[in-house]
Amino acid sequence: MAGLTPAQREAYWRKTSTRMWIIMILWFFFSFFVHLFAVQLNTVQFLGFPLGFYMAAQGSLIAFVVLCFWNAIGQNKIDQEFGVSED
Repeated sequence: MAGLTPAQREAYWRKTSTRMWIIMILWFFFSFFVHLFAVQLNTVQFLGFPLGFYMAAQGSLIAFVVLCFWNAIGQNKIDQEFGVSED
């Protein structure tokens, strides 16, 4: 990061911050919002289980793992774009 100009640092932080906020919003959605409507979601079946039950038991956990990998891959691309990757 020491070799970046202030404008490049600002652009880097803007991209990183945007990614962080998107992931935080999705995390909030899968953590709280989906569970608030579990009763209504139970009218829909997914793999033979009520959707509300599935999202509470498995779906949210799968979403969290996908978010972690999506964040790591996306942040690596941002790091490579600005020449600050570790590889």
